[in-house]
Amino acid sequence: NSLSEHVWIRIVVFLCLWHWAASQLAYSISEEVNKGTVVGNLAKDLNINVQELENRDLRVVSSYSKTYLNVNLRSGNLLVEERIDREELCPLTIKCSLKLQAVLSNPMTAHRVEVNILDVNDNSPAFLESRYYLNISESSLTGERYFLPVAVDGDIGSNSVKTYKLSQNEHFSLDVQSGGEHGVSAELVLQKALDREKQSVINLILTAVDGGKPPRTGSLQIHVNVIDVNDNIPAFSKLLYKVRVKENATPGTLVIKLNATDLDEGMNSKILYSFIKRGNIDPSNIFDLNSETGEITVKGGLDYEETPAYEVRVQATDQGASPRSAQAKLLIEIIDINDNPPQISVTSLMTPVKEDAELGTIVALITVSDKDGGKNGVTSCKVVGSVPFKLKSNYKNDYSLVVDGPLDRETTSVYNVTITATDEGAPPLSSNKVITVHVSDVNDNAPKFMETVINVYVKENSPTGSVIYTVNAFDADLDVNAKVTYTLLDSSLKSIPVSSILNINSETGDIISLQSFNYEELKTFHFKVQATDSGVPPLSSNVTVNVLILDENDNNPTMLAPYSEHDAVNIENIPYSAEAGYFVAKIRAVDADSGYNALLSYHLSEPNGNNLFRIGTSTGEIRTKRRMSDNDLKTHPLVVLVSDNGEPSLSATVSIDVVVVESTAEIQTQFRHVPVKEDSFSDLNLYLLIAIVSVSVIFLLSLITLIAVRCHRTDGTFSRYSAPMITTHPDGSWSYSKATQQYDVCFSSDTLKSDVVVFPAPFPPVDGELISINGGDTFTRTQTLPNKEKVGHLYLFSFSALKTASYFFLVLGCLGGGGGIFCLFLSSTIFIFQPLSHYSSAPQVTESQLVKGDQIQLYWYNLSNKS
Repeated sequence: NSLSEHVWIRIVVFLCLWHWAASQLAYSISEEVNKGTVVGNLAKDLNINVQELENRDLRVVSSYSKTYLNVNLRSGNLLVEERIDREELCPLTIKCSLKLQAVLSNPMTAHRVEVNILDVNDNSPAFLESRYYLNISESSLTGERYFLPVAVDGDIGSNSVKTYKLSQNEHFSLDVQSGGEHGVSAELVLQKALDREKQSVINLILTAVDGGKPPRTGSLQIHVNVIDVNDNIPAFSKLLYKVRVKENATPGTLVIKLNATDLDEGMNSKILYSFIKRGNIDPSNIFDLNSETGEITVKGGLDYEETPAYEVRVQATDQGASPRSAQAKLLIEIIDINDNPPQISVTSLMTPVKEDAELGTIVALITVSDKDGGKNGVTSCKVVGSVPFKLKSNYKNDYSLVVDGPLDRETTSVYNVTITATDEGAPPLSSNKVITVHVSDVNDNAPKFMETVINVYVKENSPTGSVIYTVNAFDADLDVNAKVTYTLLDSSLKSIPVSSILNINSETGDIISLQSFNYEELKTFHFKVQATDSGVPPLSSNVTVNVLILDENDNNPTMLAPYSEHDAVNIENIPYSAEAGYFVAKIRAVDADSGYNALLSYHLSEPNGNNLFRIGTSTGEIRTKRRMSDNDLKTHPLVVLVSDNGEPSLSATVSIDVVVVESTAEIQTQFRHVPVKEDSFSDLNLYLLIAIVSVSVIFLLSLITLIAVRCHRTDGTFSRYSAPMITTHPDGSWSYSKATQQYDVCFSSDTLKSDVVVFPAPFPPVDGELISINGGDTFTRTQTLPNKEKVGHLYLFSFSALKTASYFFLVLGCLGGGGGIFCLFLSSTIFIFQPLSHYSSAPQVTESQLVKGDQIQLYWYNLSNKS
């Protein structure tokens, strides 16, 4: 096991080469040389300085189980490490060599080294049997020949059996025949007629001599029995038969039919055929011989790759009392067919491969072999399919699988590379080998957020330490490269670092508030979150987080002057002759909140229960319900409750004492809060007012004409927009509404205190409901379209129209919403301009929505007759 592990370690080192150089060195050395014998100098032959050998880590690697050769790093000599026995290493082969690889580092190179093993005469010839018995009739004629057993010698070439010698005798001589590649054979030749009566048994010694220096020998005892009878021997039609048979021949296939004749008669002429066993090859295991007919057929499987040819000796023997026989040689040549597909073997696989591996990086070393011969054994190899790998030829049938394109683990983490090897036979055979290559991860992907901008809605007064949002980033890499940490980037909000307001959990991405938020102080702010992975080097990405503070109803309504003094007694006088609907006072209040939390409603309470007064729920105007009677009190204490529309609702109260007086002269002194200074109107003011009115009239006439032309041309385009609707209420309030929005616009019928109030909703409720106010001091919720279209901001404005014969007072106001509305108020007429283009998703509105190039449609309403 340790030896096998040592061999594999050397092979792995060889396979990790970055650069491959194909070259070959050839040496020769005799077998059985002593350990330490110098084969050659690698440093000299590779043209490398000896001093560089250790730095370049010269190694010799091979696939043999033993380490036959090694290199001396000091001298560069290739030395014998183990005993080399040619007969053990390459049995029954003529050429024997050791194939090695010399590997150098810095840079990595590999050189093929082939060491030819030269045979030495270390094996003596030997016969398989120690004794050989030969029966020869006494009537045998001189010159008759008898095949003798051949000697087996493990050596080859000149060291193999070269000749035979026969011991001295008077009857027989020895004829030595050279068979070329098939060795040397010997035949016993009768030189003198035999006489059984003189000598019935003749003992001979056959000596086999090889060609070594000094030569080695082996001997065989031959016992010749002299038989007296049959004096004619069978004769073959040929002394040498040659025949060819395909290696895929099925059992029973006829190879050849032998023909031998005998001049004798009767049993002496009846011939039986048989095989002659020579050496360690028994033909009867491969072929069947019909002893009577002489037909030779295939018995076992023929394999050209194992044995390309068979040399068979056959014998024909008659059936006489003293049988006589004749021998012939049969040479059977096996015809190769393409019956072996190429074999693909992976000698080393370096996996996983980094996804940033350079082109040419070695992934595996591959060897292709084919047992067939000729063209049937010539192979070609290729990679099948579209994969970022290719085969690079190293030497003959040795290949390297290298990277041939960019690798991306996130796209493909495992490649099944199919390699096909095909030979040149007819038809060609091929085989496939699938190599699984795993791609390892490198940090080449930055974390990604699902959104580029994140909007977070946080209620004001939310508790400190609560999680307001959790950011999440995804990294396509693996393991450590995909582990994401989150940080807040340095930024300031009104000179206050964001880190003092918020904190973030670096692992989970939870954004935690460090303080409670106040909508009235801070409505929105933004910051950036950075996601960083743990790769080397780390990669990161940012996302912008917009925090929008949602208003809570945490502010009570506040009374405005002249009723703003706390615990003060407010007195208002009315004449006894006041008619129903007489204006008493107007309560004004504001709320620091926004939206529905700032939508105020007014309610009146009369402690004495006279039910003499009423109040506009949206205007705050107190008026009489009926005329005074003698039974009414002179002083009426009233309590006005102002409530907002939040949940829960917050409120404030103010107390007013209404005093009934007899004459109107007493009332005039009470209007402290409505000063009239008509004397202050100068000529300059008059000229200025005339100029403003003139310019406004000209502008409006031009604008109305232009819009009328536009509307006439594009009547069809207005069908998809719902016209605004003005709704009147019993208390004198007006409502302006659209298909997707509704605003309450309240007007007073009293010209002295007339204004317009629009109630906005910066952040509409989740259920998308808006509120309108009717004259019954109750709230009616009306359902709008789905709230995916944001209403946006509305701007508060007011105007007054003084009924004065000398001038008109002009006030301009606007509101901007999801539909982008622009309002112009002139005298008692409202002009509303609405763009034709609607926004698919309304942006956060901070200014008027009208921009240059917008188309508008015009609506106008006359407030005098409410048309």
